[in-house]
Amino acid sequence: MKTLRVCWRAGRVASHLLGALFTIVLRFPRLSQQQQALRVQVWASQMLMRLGVQLQVHGTPPVAGPLLLVANHISWLDIVVLHAAHHCRFVSKSDVGRWPVIGTLATGAGTLYIERRSQRDAMRVVHQMVQALRDGDILAIFPEGTTGDGGALLPFHANLIQAAVSAQAPIQPVALRFDDPAGKPSRAVSYIGDESLAGSIWRTLASGGIRAVVRFGAPQSADGRERRAWAADLRTEIERLRSL
Repeated sequence: MKTLRVCWRAGRVASHLLGALFTIVLRFPRLSQQQQALRVQVWASQMLMRLGVQLQVHGTPPVAGPLLLVANHISWLDIVVLHAAHHCRFVSKSDVGRWPVIGTLATGAGTLYIERRSQRDAMRVVHQMVQALRDGDILAIFPEGTTGDGGALLPFHANLIQAAVSAQAPIQPVALRFDDPAGKPSRAVSYIGDESLAGSIWRTLASGGIRAVVRFGAPQSADGRERRAWAADLRTEIERLRSL
């Protein structure tokens, strides 16, 4: 039964990915930015359904930018979950842009790419983020820099927080969690250490039910804080939100 469930869901997911590729390549050029954002949000919601993931949102999602969303990072599924809650532009490692199909989808959704090992490239991306925020965009970052186990938060890197400081834009903290049907943390979606992406996707497809819980905190301004102090305060707030 589990193998049949995986095959059924995998087929539906594959067709949904191909449909998105068709939309981005052929239809997106004729759509407004607002129409594109709505298409991405609807597509992400439908993708969660095909994966067998239920979305539960608490708090108030953003309505309009400029705004920087800062969230903890658990899984490859985090991006789909946040897109389903509200479309935003992500900052992602440059490798993603070169992935077949996924890279085209990410680029079409407005992703900004960064070479994480390059300090100079980080500054370039910060400048891009500042301009995007000044243009009224909603951006999203994972300041842990990598996925965690869903337990303790990893240290927050403050470099990209500088964009909100420079643009004088608010930041909204977001806590992510994945639960099993019993309400306990689900390990099905984890993608850490030696775990493979294929293995994580298989566990997700085979799961009997996953609930993605997104909890939006209140937007906050810098109020004189420099990026490191603000990053530390955001980490504390996300930790609090995760415990609710």
